[in-house]
Amino acid sequence: MEFELENPFDENYHDLPFEAVTSLFHIESDHIPPSTYFHTLKATNFDISLRRHLISFISQLSCTFDPVLPYLATNYLDRYLASQAILQQKPWSKKLLAISCFSLAAKMLKIEYSLTDVQALVNNHGDGGVIFEAQTIQRMEAIVLGTLQWRMRSITPFSFIPFFINMFGINDPAFNQVLKDRASQIILKSQTEIKVLEFKPSVIAASALLSASHELFPFQYPCFFRAISDSSYVNKESMMQCYNVMQEIGREEYESSVLNVNSSSDRDTPVNVLDEHFLSMEESEKTNNIAPPTTSTTHNKDLIKRRSSKFTAYANNNNNHSFHSHHQC
Repeated sequence: MEFELENPFDENYHDLPFEAVTSLFHIESDHIPPSTYFHTLKATNFDISLRRHLISFISQLSCTFDPVLPYLATNYLDRYLASQAILQQKPWSKKLLAISCFSLAAKMLKIEYSLTDVQALVNNHGDGGVIFEAQTIQRMEAIVLGTLQWRMRSITPFSFIPFFINMFGINDPAFNQVLKDRASQIILKSQTEIKVLEFKPSVIAASALLSASHELFPFQYPCFFRAISDSSYVNKESMMQCYNVMQEIGREEYESSVLNVNSSSDRDTPVNVLDEHFLSMEESEKTNNIAPPTTSTTHNKDLIKRRSSKFTAYANNNNNHSFHSHHQC
């Protein structure tokens, strides 16, 4: 029985024979860059920086489309660079490669896009003197296709999300969609981190769903964790390594966003007003010879922890009331 590699676990995937499901997990490694690519990137900061820049550009091209599109385009980009190495030519050639990968992914997913919008984005990136005509993009597409040996039906983490969500035993479509959407965001965010290149798509999907469930439904997380860990298709050790990487990415993103809020010019938000109140209290403590935190960095980290704990407590309280009646271990 045949199935789509990009979306193998649709609503009828229960009809798939056991051999078909097993084969999908066995061939997923055929659709990712070799391990040597990760080590090459890790050894060269320039390559890492350029890769992130190209992924950011692809994300901007894909911002109005399904998240599978930018992920698939980046998969093509990584597999191409693993064979051809990072381009050292003019900047526009790198943009042309990113556009071609985006275009190929759109064609594979049968998504239409506007070449005019692509050109406008190129102009906004400071390449206004370069015009990418359709024939130029098509020639670059042919080069990418040849390098990838026309193996474009890639298996991505999105292919496995429905399979793992089904293990949670949630019968509410709304909750399933919330988990899927948050996991998709985590998958896209993590794609820029080269450490994630070490893991298979199924491991990335399982780890992203666990991260999403830990964030959204912390009381149900142990149950979800057991459900996935008991699966014979998942290497538990690899999954936890990937999960820890995603947690680290999430913490860095959260801390960065909080610190950016602190340094922004908008000082009238409720949170910032409270920050100023705490700062004034600390100044008062200094006047009264009460020892303040040793550095401003310490204060910021403590502030992050306070906000995080309050938010978690609020979320836990709401999740306990709104979700518990729908699912129990």
